[in-house]
Amino acid sequence: MNYKRIKNRFKASDVFFGIFILALLIPQTRKPIQVAVNKVKVLVWSPSAKAAEDQAQLPPFDYHVKTLDGQLKTIEIGKGKPTFISYWATWCAPCLAELPSIEKLYAEYGEQINFVLLTNEQLETLEAFLKKKPYALPIFTTRMAPPTLLLENSIPTNYLIDQDGKIIIKETGAADWNSESVRRTIDTLLE
Repeated sequence: MNYKRIKNRFKASDVFFGIFILALLIPQTRKPIQVAVNKVKVLVWSPSAKAAEDQAQLPPFDYHVKTLDGQLKTIEIGKGKPTFISYWATWCAPCLAELPSIEKLYAEYGEQINFVLLTNEQLETLEAFLKKKPYALPIFTTRMAPPTLLLENSIPTNYLIDQDGKIIIKETGAADWNSESVRRTIDTLLE
């Protein structure tokens, strides 16, 4: 009798797994499932500061960007104000999963820290995305190649850089940027 019950459970789980795989194959359901899976990761993964000896030093530089309304702007990095840089895209499920936590962090620290969310996407794509998801984040397109220390092939890749240009946190993949540990790190930078 127990063998039969166990056998039936495996059949039910096999059916569920099959439905899940099928849903991933269907383009209309793939992205929402990927975002949901990454949101679970965001709930449990919080970035932490690197050990002092592992913190790379960026030379101070000006990041040349373009705002969504077409204005050219220069953002100073490592010149007296901490900076949060995020490389992301609207088609990236891990990026979308972590955006709400970045927006909460921005709501709290946006006046004290440079927030720079960078993408290489077309303006029309960004405008369509923001109509559906009206984030209040400072989103820019890049007008220059990043310094070598900020080059990464994966998105999302996020950096918390102190006021002198040290990379305090570097995180690739979805994470909870509004966590207590990130907030403590930022509060320490602002002291």
